[in-house]
Amino acid sequence: MADKSPKESTIQSLRSWGEGSVPPTLLATLITAQHFRPFQPLPMMFPPVLLFSSYLNLSGYQSDAAGITAAWSGLYALLAMRRKHSVKQKFGARGFVRGASLGLCAVNVAGCGIAYVFGKREKEEAEK
Repeated sequence: MADKSPKESTIQSLRSWGEGSVPPTLLATLITAQHFRPFQPLPMMFPPVLLFSSYLNLSGYQSDAAGITAAWSGLYALLAMRRKHSVKQKFGARGFVRGASLGLCAVNVAGCGIAYVFGKREKEEAEK
């Protein structure tokens, strides 16, 4: 017989994505790959904050790290969407990395936002 355990819902899988430490690290890597050479100072402000968010997550502050990741992913998506690219530029290596980073930003905003909104903090749980 097949196992009849309930499958994870979309909300639960987004929340577990948002509570992980890999999404901000992956986004920081994609941003660095895109803007390090030639160096662009404004977009390069995002990777240190995202890596700090990953550090917070590993230190036990999953809810707070998810909020930081959601906010900074959304800000980077707004910044990246302002740039216009021709059709030729969209299908190269840089276009693929840009598309991947924007897609990851969208998933991070959704997943980390859900993890932040529904997350619990240790202090709140200890008081109850």
